[in-house]
Amino acid sequence: MDIQTLLPIVGIGLIVIAVAILFTFIPVMLWISALAAGVKVSIFTLVGMRLRRVVPARVINPLIKAHKAGIDVTTNQLESHYLAGGNVDRVVNALIAAHRANIELSFERAAAIDLAGRDVLEAVQMSVNPKVIETPFIAGIAMDGIEVKALARITVRANIDRLVGGAGEETIIARVGEGVVSTIGSSEAHTKVLENPDSISQNVLGRGLDAGTAFEILSIDIADVDIGKNIGAILQTDQAEADKNIAQAKAEERRAMAVAQEQEMVAKVQEMRAKVVEAEAEVPQALAEALRNGKMGVMDYMNYQNIDADTDMRDSIGKLSKSDHEDDE
Repeated sequence: MDIQTLLPIVGIGLIVIAVAILFTFIPVMLWISALAAGVKVSIFTLVGMRLRRVVPARVINPLIKAHKAGIDVTTNQLESHYLAGGNVDRVVNALIAAHRANIELSFERAAAIDLAGRDVLEAVQMSVNPKVIETPFIAGIAMDGIEVKALARITVRANIDRLVGGAGEETIIARVGEGVVSTIGSSEAHTKVLENPDSISQNVLGRGLDAGTAFEILSIDIADVDIGKNIGAILQTDQAEADKNIAQAKAEERRAMAVAQEQEMVAKVQEMRAKVVEAEAEVPQALAEALRNGKMGVMDYMNYQNIDADTDMRDSIGKLSKSDHEDDE
């Protein structure tokens, strides 16, 4: 095959390759779709998106959707939100939903809500269709000591103006729980709470619990009320048990002190007896010393022996009399 025959084939191949590269790098079909929808986007804008590493379909398709819905947004706004890490399609859907529901929502606010990590489309839907938040059973104690458990259902609507920086559902549940506990605690008896559970919702609703949150509380309904434990009786029982333990501890302390005093007295008596025995042991030595020194005569010693014998006899007679008296009894 000669060169003149190859040239047309090579030319056609190069054209095919060039067209493939063109359709790959430049989204021609997306550009045609935009033109067909009435959205004026130049081919150079799409090339610039490719160069800025922006997926053109992520911007152009939401732009077409917004244009058909009558939402005035620009390509630069959508592209900048995409580059900031936002969800362009969700923001446009939220703008369309807000426009249909006659809710005032600008693109800047919708983009800020989306970048803040909140679902802006869900917020708009919640503004149209309020959400019901159900709390767990909240326990409070009335003044008569009876525990009352209440389950509340909170109907809230998203407040778009406070979505950025506003507190979430956890704060709403915590505030309502605090109000329920306070209302039950201020009731004189648990029967009043059971008779009129609406008093809980009315009291809690009037406190403005949605301040600083991303929601607006529409209503608070008490779905269920139940009776719990008799906390007052339990506390009194625990107090009585504690008082008994304290009294027992004090009695044990007094007993230990009495035992210690008794042991001390026994020790003193034993000490005195030891001294008496020691003194009695020194008597014969003293007598002997007196006899040797002439301070005591033989007659004096004999009188001492008689007195000692007489004392022993009297002790023996006293013991026999005491024994006979016990036998008679």
